[in-house]
Amino acid sequence: MKRLVRIAVLAAAISFMNLVRSEAQNIQLHYDFGRNCATSTVEMFRPDAAGSTYFFVDMDYTPKAAGAYFEISREFCFWQDSRLNWLSAHIEYNGGLSTEAGSFNNAWLAGATYSGHNKDYSMTWSLTAAYKAIPGTIGLNGARQPHSFQITGVWNLDFLNHWISFNGFFDFWREPRPWQGTDFIFCSEPQLWVNLRNIKGWEKINLSVGTEVELSANFVDKGFHAIPTVGAKWTF
Repeated sequence: MKRLVRIAVLAAAISFMNLVRSEAQNIQLHYDFGRNCATSTVEMFRPDAAGSTYFFVDMDYTPKAAGAYFEISREFCFWQDSRLNWLSAHIEYNGGLSTEAGSFNNAWLAGATYSGHNKDYSMTWSLTAAYKAIPGTIGLNGARQPHSFQITGVWNLDFLNHWISFNGFFDFWREPRPWQGTDFIFCSEPQLWVNLRNIKGWEKINLSVGTEVELSANFVDKGFHAIPTVGAKWTF
């Protein structure tokens, strides 16, 4: 099961949630040229006085629904009025299933997030370092190895007067996979969107069209892979 992007809303909102009170949701639909299937993504981000909550749900279709993946995370920042408002505590849960692989191992994460932005918020970023527990993990020696780590980065860049958005995420984590003979996994999904609401008369049409490239090493299969998609996104 392939994760889809944490798009601009997440990157921007995490970075300046202490300054801008906003909430956003979006629906994406991508066609994956590598697997010849479609994937839908539903995302929600909501800040509050104590931090923010984010989740997304991916569904794969071939053409029937063939898999689902879910992530939910919480940022805690009770010190939003202090000089340390760029730092927050992070907790997260991941899980899913597919018709091919069955249930995925549940994963729980806890760590810290650093976030930042430039003066006009056209560039935002965040970096999370977390302890990752995957109870179902079996190491190369056949013993359980549930303790691990994960590093996650998220970014967003708006340019050409918000006509174009370049955003995405990367994950790097340890998860022993005896069937592949690997221990470390990398996944990144940069996206490039054209925001059609900038067309005169389309200001209320929050539709974006674009593409992403699914970059991975030892994620679904051993080795490096780069798979392009074409997609559309509606932001609420």
